[in-house]
Amino acid sequence: MSEQRTDHVVVVGGGVIGMSVAWRAAAAGHRVRLVDAEPASGASYVAGGMLAPIAEAWPGEEELLELGAASLRQWPTFADELSRAAGLPSGLRREGTLVVGVDSADRAELDNLADYLARLGRTVNRLSSRELRRLEPSLGPAVRGGLEVPGDLAVDNRVALRALRAAATAAGVEFVAAKAKSVRPGAVQLEESTVDCDMVVIAAGAHSGALHPVLRDRIRPVKGEILRLRARATALPPPSRTVRGPVHGRPVYLVPRDDGGLVLGATQYEVGFDTEVTVGGVRDLIADAEQLVPGISEYQLVEAAAGLRPSTDDNLPVLGWLEPGVLAATGHHRGGFLLAPATVDAVLALLRGEEPAAEVKVADPSRWGGQQ
Repeated sequence: MSEQRTDHVVVVGGGVIGMSVAWRAAAAGHRVRLVDAEPASGASYVAGGMLAPIAEAWPGEEELLELGAASLRQWPTFADELSRAAGLPSGLRREGTLVVGVDSADRAELDNLADYLARLGRTVNRLSSRELRRLEPSLGPAVRGGLEVPGDLAVDNRVALRALRAAATAAGVEFVAAKAKSVRPGAVQLEESTVDCDMVVIAAGAHSGALHPVLRDRIRPVKGEILRLRARATALPPPSRTVRGPVHGRPVYLVPRDDGGLVLGATQYEVGFDTEVTVGGVRDLIADAEQLVPGISEYQLVEAAAGLRPSTDDNLPVLGWLEPGVLAATGHHRGGFLLAPATVDAVLALLRGEEPAAEVKVADPSRWGGQQ
């Protein structure tokens, strides 16, 4: 532990970002309270847990790719520190990612992705269908080709959340089971009381926009549905790697878990704060996933759930001062787990009065104009 500090920090939000910040801030010597009515819930609880900035790269989002790649490099160390601090597994998986396609249009999309990454100096391996099935025998005959991204990782989100809560508790974080209504310098207004502090960190995901004027209309919810499956004794085991695809142009991912589980996802809807699972979403996820891994038809359907990704117009998170005494660490869209290490380092640097890493500066709220 570093030199003891007397700063009292309140973190609003108990997802992966909020708990990561609270744990590391307390370990650095701050007095920390975390305000959340239900920590380890929301989008973090239903996340796929992909740590895949390369596989998710998109033209025009080069700054996000650089930020994600920098955070990915920190994940093995972050996971080791988390496991030691919590006395629990971190949930990190190192097997890599396969991005596959099932028709000519999908394969053209993957070729474009590989060419784009090559221009950025990032290499992926182009594989034939036979080579892909040699790596993952569970892939079906509809898969015609794809890319291997060995550097991308994954994490079991719920294992990581348990470890984060244990690490935060061990570091001395006080959990306040309440909903924050607003934030101002020196105080967080709850429904029935006020928590005073020296500094506030807003990490409330899709609900961050309601807490501070700078974030209003900047953070919006994007709904995503997931299915959790488990291989039955008579079924083929799930793939060991994350398998992603465009399936006839529609994105889908399958992320394995250590217990024979498999998470399917990637529906995306702009429907406000609706978290109900739809029949159409379940149908599309199963149909697309079966194109890639047909054996899942024999799996047990364990859970269907929906979460709200906290999104911004440019898909970059919001990391920086909103005003003196109020920091934002939110707006991570689908990259909350991926960007946790870089976000934590940025927040701790800002709390110390230092500049964050260069790749984080693109996420400063000052990009919207004005001076925070």
